[in-house]
Amino acid sequence: MNYLLKPLKVGNLTLGNRLVMPPLVTDKADAYGKVTNEMLDFYKDKTQGGYVSLIIVENSYICREGKFDKRQLSITDDSMIEGLNKLADAIHSNGSKCIMQINHAGGKANEKEIGTIPVGPSAFSDNSVRELCRQEIENLVQIYGDAAGRVKAAGFDGVEIHSAHGFLLNQFYSPLINKRTDNYGGDVYNRIRIHLEIINMIRSVVGKDFTISLRLGAADYLKGGTTIEDSLIAAAEFEKAGVNILSISGGLLGFTIPGVTEQGYFAPLSEAIKKVVALPIILTGGITHAKAAERLLIDNKADLIGVGRAMLMDSKWAKTAVETLKL
Repeated sequence: MNYLLKPLKVGNLTLGNRLVMPPLVTDKADAYGKVTNEMLDFYKDKTQGGYVSLIIVENSYICREGKFDKRQLSITDDSMIEGLNKLADAIHSNGSKCIMQINHAGGKANEKEIGTIPVGPSAFSDNSVRELCRQEIENLVQIYGDAAGRVKAAGFDGVEIHSAHGFLLNQFYSPLINKRTDNYGGDVYNRIRIHLEIINMIRSVVGKDFTISLRLGAADYLKGGTTIEDSLIAAAEFEKAGVNILSISGGLLGFTIPGVTEQGYFAPLSEAIKKVVALPIILTGGITHAKAAERLLIDNKADLIGVGRAMLMDSKWAKTAVETLKL
């Protein structure tokens, strides 16, 4: 049997195959972060035929202070639910499941858009980012929970917590940015304290049967940054806290590794993490050919394969991949 075409049960979700479209920045929301017809058309196009089993809808900001991009999707208040429900319905009507990624950009927030100095776990020496106080961290945990509740209310099948690519939770995770001396900084257990609080808050809001994914920037690839050894600990703790899926990507350097171009270049990270958790693992990273995706699954590097840029460039990529493997 072709591994890429095998169904997979994740909690209460049954996925028809192992193909995932990871979060892609579309810049198709309106100025207020609401779903537009342009965005609906984009996702209808990408899910035509249901060849992609799971769509993870793009990086969506949970509060104004966490906004990264001018036309970024918003999950900040209940007025967003109606449009997001149309988006979930559009994806479901084509036969795919959908999860929505929620995020706070932290120190990477767009100062023009948010109208104030961005926040992070620690202040930057040039005063371009200020340190969050304990009360603000507590408030943020609640904001994440509220956002996840809206995702569920909008009819999505799950929610994904973004802790990769240098955004706020990745900033807490990385010792290169997190210089706190309280119990949110220091060793890896303290640096993931906010993650665990957010997971627990979200679970209390959405209930035990709603899928929670977490995208982990599993290595910074920078001296003094996070390493796979950190992520083996973090992944195990996230599993204990109730996460259902882990999506493995890069940390402060984003979704690439300098000088590395082979398909599935985060595979050493996902393979190591698979050995310490029983959760389904999504692997992304430069995958452009169906046979490469199939090989990564056969070699037990991951359970699900995320194909982003290839699907962005070619809406028929998944259809071609599925038909090729069926031959």
